[in-house]
Amino acid sequence: MPGKDSSSSSRASPVRLRRALGLPALVLYGIILIQPTAPMPLFGAAAEKAQGHVVTTILIGMVAMLFTAISYGRMANAYPSAGSAYAYVSREIHPALGYFVGWGMIFDYVMNPIICVIWCSKAAMNFIPEVPFAAYAVFFAVLFTGMNLRGIEASSRTNAVIAAGLGVVIVLFLGAAVRYLWLQPPDGLAGWTRPFYDPKTFSFSVVSGGAALAVLTYIGFDGISTLSEEVHNPRRNVLLATVLVCLITGVLASIQVYAAQLVWPEIKFPDTDTAFCYVAGKAGGQWLFQTVNLALLVATIGSGAGAHLGAGRLLYGMGRDNAIPSGFFAAVNPRTQVPSNNILLVGAATLVGAFLLSYPLGAELLNFGALIAFMGVNASSFVRYFLRGQHKTVGSFLPPLLGFAVCLYLWSSLGWKAWMAGLTWLGTGLLYGAWRTAFFTRPLQFARIESDDDNEKSFTTKS
Repeated sequence: MPGKDSSSSSRASPVRLRRALGLPALVLYGIILIQPTAPMPLFGAAAEKAQGHVVTTILIGMVAMLFTAISYGRMANAYPSAGSAYAYVSREIHPALGYFVGWGMIFDYVMNPIICVIWCSKAAMNFIPEVPFAAYAVFFAVLFTGMNLRGIEASSRTNAVIAAGLGVVIVLFLGAAVRYLWLQPPDGLAGWTRPFYDPKTFSFSVVSGGAALAVLTYIGFDGISTLSEEVHNPRRNVLLATVLVCLITGVLASIQVYAAQLVWPEIKFPDTDTAFCYVAGKAGGQWLFQTVNLALLVATIGSGAGAHLGAGRLLYGMGRDNAIPSGFFAAVNPRTQVPSNNILLVGAATLVGAFLLSYPLGAELLNFGALIAFMGVNASSFVRYFLRGQHKTVGSFLPPLLGFAVCLYLWSSLGWKAWMAGLTWLGTGLLYGAWRTAFFTRPLQFARIESDDDNEKSFTTKS
């Protein structure tokens, strides 16, 4: 009977992610994930490493990340699938290599909310030190989990509130800095240009080292591509959002650190990690010191919740392809239309990691996985649009090549502890993947996705 067949078909239809985000919400998500105040925590370390040339390092970092952003946007155009670099490398190069990249990305995506919980907990202790670290860690891990269980539209509304608050704080700082510089201007033209170039301390090696650190300001923009299946017109909006987020972040970061360097031209601070707070205090007084402290806490909450959301989407993409057990990881909550199992699992891992890791080590582990993903996406873009492209242009050759080279350099610069832990994680993943696919001889059955090629409907790629 027609009615019965229709009912059976309806029951058999899987629950899918809902397209609820437009370009503004996607850009907002990316900015919050990176943080509008991203250069503030890094300011002291970058100033010392680059001998004051923080603005120059931020701009160099922006150019470097734009190459990778273009690759991300192009690959999201071709494969609007949750899973990000994992999906691109698997479908464009080889499923085994894609699995390897995806396993490394799990490291990145899970470490981000972990270090955010650690930083938030310690920042909160500055306000109420009587509450122990453990209590704050539990609170923030539960907060991130609860925010993301509500659904993508609720997460977008939260992002809007956070972005508005951070925007006000940045304006307050810049207003205080302008007032300070009006009353106590730098000496001559050289004083105004010193943040870009100081002939006394400038050298390419010094600035290059600082740029390697400043690139970390932009890490997180790749999370935009994990929402490709929840975006209206993903072919247009993901590419635009990825590039716009890098540009907006770079310009805003440059303005902040330029003002900060003019207010505090020295490269020594009472405390390097919270150097920007001391700059704010010098420009506006104790109230601004406390305000910036609070702003960084709020920004980290937004970044952590966004990273938590991206981790859930990554696991969903890998589960849907059965690279990891699909029954658990590919399940979508029918009411909220989010992969709730993954959100809860990442929340539990975040809480455990907050008690086991330090913030610096967690940050390096994050970079280990993130840079693997960046290299994978650049390689995928190079293969698809240059090696296999009908029209081989400079635009399809140079950006992914330069993006890959920058990421490889940064990856090779990580500390030995990060390398040991990262290689152990990759080795574990390699053994698991070999066991699951009979040493990668069984094919991965990729989920049906849209492609920019009319004849590409689905993929069954064999090793």
